[in-house]
Amino acid sequence: MILAVTMNPSVDISYPIDRFKLDDINRVETVRKTAGGKGLNVARVIAQMEEEVLSTGVLGGTIGNYIVQQLNKSKIPNDFLRIEKESRNCIAILHEGMQTEILESGPTLSEKEGADFLEKFECLLKNASIVTISGSLPQGLPTHFYREMVEISRNKGKPVIVDSSGESLKQVLMHEKKPFAIKPNTAELSQLLGFEVEAGIIDLKRKLNHKIFQGVEWIVVSMGGNGAFVRHWDDYYQVTIPEIDVVNPVGSGDATVAGLAVALNRNQTVESVLKTAMTTGMLNAMEEGTGYINLNKFKQYFDFVKVEKID
Repeated sequence: MILAVTMNPSVDISYPIDRFKLDDINRVETVRKTAGGKGLNVARVIAQMEEEVLSTGVLGGTIGNYIVQQLNKSKIPNDFLRIEKESRNCIAILHEGMQTEILESGPTLSEKEGADFLEKFECLLKNASIVTISGSLPQGLPTHFYREMVEISRNKGKPVIVDSSGESLKQVLMHEKKPFAIKPNTAELSQLLGFEVEAGIIDLKRKLNHKIFQGVEWIVVSMGGNGAFVRHWDDYYQVTIPEIDVVNPVGSGDATVAGLAVALNRNQTVESVLKTAMTTGMLNAMEEGTGYINLNKFKQYFDFVKVEKID
């Protein structure tokens, strides 16, 4: 079973508007509300891949109740730490080919709530074969919180995929207990290392040799339409994907993490792991909904993904 963690979930609300008028009334005919947060997107795609998954994290209030209802409706098993504080809404206004986002920060967690979740997390690990940790930390939790989760997981022999950024990811990588896999993009790599990372093979190989990455088995650098550059232990791979009709790219990185987790959980070959991860990312971008794939198209696009080992 894959344990998918979302520490700061949300209800994602999408408002499509032909023309967004400032300081005026904007009426919306079609509203889309989705149980959101990077880890919930991961869990949703894992479930669509017909792999056993359990979604966890921290939820509260009527918004938290709505998220659970939506997950149950989609038949995604879940077990969250419930708190009294209200979870958050995240609003996207789609207008004139642009997307304006209004993101609530969400609840501020207490030290006790953080400790309660770690206790719950440790219990849930008993039945987990692999863990995914995605997205940002809620306010109130220390930046080393994910590091603690990785340490707990590794002490129990459970591999962890971390898809985060900034200080929380840096804290994870600077600890002796390393995550099994990370999935940064080049901008997140630059932020992590403190200097510009270019998209070329030579520069990426050099940067991924940085001491901060020692002990991390998989580093998947996502590069959008250019596929990915990957380090698996001491081997490097260039992964290219076909041109696709992009409908909604939001959540494609989460779908990539889901594919990566599923393939690793199934003990697939290196090539198959990378092709699966890229395929789920592509399939998400081809759908309107965030965190959705059409599994009927999987084999077709899987066969189009090319994995080349770099010497």
